[in-house]
Amino acid sequence: MTSLPDLAAFTASANRLPPRHLGTRHDRKGNFLPEPGNTVVCHLVDGSPSRDAIVEARRALMELPGAERLAFTPVSSLHMTLFQGVIEFRRRLPYWPDDVPLNAPIEEVTALYLARLDGFSPGAHFRMRVTGITPEGLALEGVADNDRRALAQWRDRLAACFGYRHPDHDDYRFHITFAYLMEWLEDDAAGAWRDGMAQILARLRAEAPVIELAPPAFCTFEDMRHFEEIKPIV
Repeated sequence: MTSLPDLAAFTASANRLPPRHLGTRHDRKGNFLPEPGNTVVCHLVDGSPSRDAIVEARRALMELPGAERLAFTPVSSLHMTLFQGVIEFRRRLPYWPDDVPLNAPIEEVTALYLARLDGFSPGAHFRMRVTGITPEGLALEGVADNDRRALAQWRDRLAACFGYRHPDHDDYRFHITFAYLMEWLEDDAAGAWRDGMAQILARLRAEAPVIELAPPAFCTFEDMRHFEEIKPIV
């Protein structure tokens, strides 16, 4: 099953407030702002056909009318988040381990997580496929029931290891981010985006029915442009 979003949700007339990451994750000129944190992600596999297809999908989105209203991350940053870590600007429960002070430096939390990951054994392998597209990126899900069970088990075990569960823990929506909205799309661009995204999604699913992902890795980041792997979980 594949899906396209309601484009009205991304247009100026449907939104009175600015895009949610404006001013914290990026500015109005597309500059990414400091937002340090850590996370567990699977990067795309360099040189793989599915990575090439995803990069082409990103390029095609960038050619749609009004794409200059989005701040695109570098191709090298493309990844699927497996489990969310902590972020500087999200210092509150339940997004933070309940046994760590809310004012603890990010570096201390990262060191704590590295210690907790010692001896953490990797979970089962999983396969992912693209199920949807938005102006900001791709929606993913496990290919089959066993893949979806493996994802849930990974997330449960990482939650136990790190010491918290986000509110969306059980229904987390896996994705690959391409960009963030700086300004809402013009209403008259919605039709072109709907048609363009339908074509991009169909081509991507035909060319890459399974997305090739590197093994999960614990990463740090200073902003959304680069996720440094500091401990592969293999």
